[in-house]
Amino acid sequence: MENVVELKNVTKNFKGFSIKNIDVQVKQGFVTGFIGANGAGKTSTIKMMMNLLKPDAGEVKLFGLDYRTHEKEIKERIGFVYDDNVFFEGLNLKDIKRIVGPAYKQWDDTLFYRYIEQFELPLNKAVKTFSKGMQMKASLAIALSHHAELIIMDEPTAGLDPIFRRELLDLLQELMIDGNRTIFFSSHITTDLDRIADYIVFIQRGELVFNQSIHDVAENYALVKGGIDLLDRDTEKAFIHVQRAATGFEALTDNIKAVKSIFGDSVIIEQASLEDIMYYLKGGIQHV
Repeated sequence: MENVVELKNVTKNFKGFSIKNIDVQVKQGFVTGFIGANGAGKTSTIKMMMNLLKPDAGEVKLFGLDYRTHEKEIKERIGFVYDDNVFFEGLNLKDIKRIVGPAYKQWDDTLFYRYIEQFELPLNKAVKTFSKGMQMKASLAIALSHHAELIIMDEPTAGLDPIFRRELLDLLQELMIDGNRTIFFSSHITTDLDRIADYIVFIQRGELVFNQSIHDVAENYALVKGGIDLLDRDTEKAFIHVQRAATGFEALTDNIKAVKSIFGDSVIIEQASLEDIMYYLKGGIQHV
């Protein structure tokens, strides 16, 4: 099975907003980053992946199965890590284990205690006393303790301090070593995904911009800098978006070859970060 998640022509209409004909594939054994501005449709898309929202049209499959006939089997194989505490705050981790464990056929007590020790989490303190980072670790420990094959993370690093964010990213990289686990990681902190993602799904205003490997994103997108005198109606066609200043222009392209052909050595070409790409595409894909 190459794709753990497949969304085909998925559409969902809300008041004043729509997710339109989204096609997304999440490959087995890799980290897929999911990016987009606030309100782009990331959380709604994740809810459809988890069967918490039903699409108005299109098809959602996980592990090659659909929720209509295999909901319990699919949910056994998913772990969800949210950016906020999803447990009753008065409970401690022992209580939560007693409640959550029996819900999963593959629950592993030994594994649970191993992760609790590794993450340095107290078993007998109420979850409401945990820091945000500790709550994140608790959610992750529970997801891992039932041998989840797909871990879906919705803004897991939001609100974490830089040191803990880095620790969490290092931990996720360690979890991927055996190649049996898949992570789908939604975040607006694009530097995190620059570090750990193998693939990037980018949506904007409910529409898919691209679903590419991080290598292809680096190969296709670049920032181009040069003098204003180089711009005219024809040369600007090489760019997705151009920003002008008194000292020159900076532009985003998804066609580096065309830029080199048109401008030669008269411009500077730099690799575009995910943040650069999101910034320049904020107004939609358009040639200025």
